[in-house]
Amino acid sequence: MQKQPLISFIIPVYNIDPKMLRECIDSIMALSLSEQEREIIIVDDGSEFTPLNEMADIADKTIYLRQRNQGVSVARNTGITLATGRFIQFVDGDDCLIRAPYEHCLDIARYHNPDIVFFKSTSDSNKVETPFTYDGPTTGSSFMRDNNIRASVWGYIFERSILGSLRFTPGISRGEDEEFTPQLFLRSERFYSTDSEAYLYRKRDNSATSDKSPKAVDTLFDNTERVLLHLQSLVVPDTDRAALNRRIAQLTMDYLYNIIRITHSRKMLHEAMERLSDNGLYPLPDRNYTKKYKYFRKMIANTLTRNLLFIIIRK
Repeated sequence: MQKQPLISFIIPVYNIDPKMLRECIDSIMALSLSEQEREIIIVDDGSEFTPLNEMADIADKTIYLRQRNQGVSVARNTGITLATGRFIQFVDGDDCLIRAPYEHCLDIARYHNPDIVFFKSTSDSNKVETPFTYDGPTTGSSFMRDNNIRASVWGYIFERSILGSLRFTPGISRGEDEEFTPQLFLRSERFYSTDSEAYLYRKRDNSATSDKSPKAVDTLFDNTERVLLHLQSLVVPDTDRAALNRRIAQLTMDYLYNIIRITHSRKMLHEAMERLSDNGLYPLPDRNYTKKYKYFRKMIANTLTRNLLFIIIRK
């Protein structure tokens, strides 16, 4: 009987430079995981060109599935369906794992029975230090109640069994992580965090997050409001409500901040504030979550200081 892999690495790709994808896969294969302990799943979301030529020599060490273009949310869901590992790690195809810090995260997964291991990222692999420390276990709810979280799904290892029916929402292409991660964290009973910078984030000029076209901006704002309304509608235990409320408030603040930063349109800001108000998401709750949140909440609530935000916040 074949042993269950320790971890499934799910890599959604769409029109990514095959050389970058190969570097991503090589960073996974360099880890101290045997072929039986790892599972590398590449979900090609209908790319215009295939990366298979760059992977011919490792084809038998990966699972490659090509589907029609349906967006990153559906690609990740496909990866979840295919995964058989105890843990799941999402990796964007143009990024890499950094060996020593990620090995530290794997050690936590191996020896401490976590359901989530939350780590940090960096954009400079030359300045990485590996702190062999961690905090935990706690619950994901407690961590989210007391901390800002980075919602990117590549920022943590998680146990596949805690997913239940949770999946990414098809059609959400910007902010899908913001919807998925808080719900996953609320399911965590053994949450560990470490300062290890285990993930190398490589920003591409032609990536979806770099697209500032009017269509992309409209999609970003529309998706953000959809995510906010969904998170607000969740029925959760009273013990989790404070954690979820903090995440919703911070995401709402980021949404309003980005409207100012990206559009510099007072009209768009006013219309968004009205919609948020109609749905009970504005005014922002009077909480001192962070210094940025505290001052932004006060400034946007007053007409005079709100106008100052358009001077302070640059595009």
